[in-house]
Amino acid sequence: MSESKDIPTTEPYLLQLVLSLEAAAMQQMGKLQNPISGKTDRDLPMAKATIDMLSMLERKTAGNLSEEEEKLIKRSLYQLRMNYVDELKAEEKAGDTDESLAEDQPQSDGGDSGADADEKG
Repeated sequence: MSESKDIPTTEPYLLQLVLSLEAAAMQQMGKLQNPISGKTDRDLPMAKATIDMLSMLERKTAGNLSEEEEKLIKRSLYQLRMNYVDELKAEEKAGDTDESLAEDQPQSDGGDSGADADEKG
């Protein structure tokens, strides 16, 4: 039986793979909770690796995908890359904030403070 041009030609396993990689990357960026632990974790290097894996899949399947499949992968990659950039910016901004907070804190010399010496003496 031949496929009609009107019927979407998205391979179910490809759809499942792409959506699985997309969900994993979103979870690794801290955008989704881990369904097992219920925690929200961030692992940006792992998110980048997952995005790179989906990008490799796009390259290796070029010319062998239906139009719907190409759109699915391109949409997923676009969404993941934009979210990844947002997370990098947020991490950089948080790093700047942490550094400025550290600069505002008085440095401890590790010795007894003057108040402790007054109480003892």
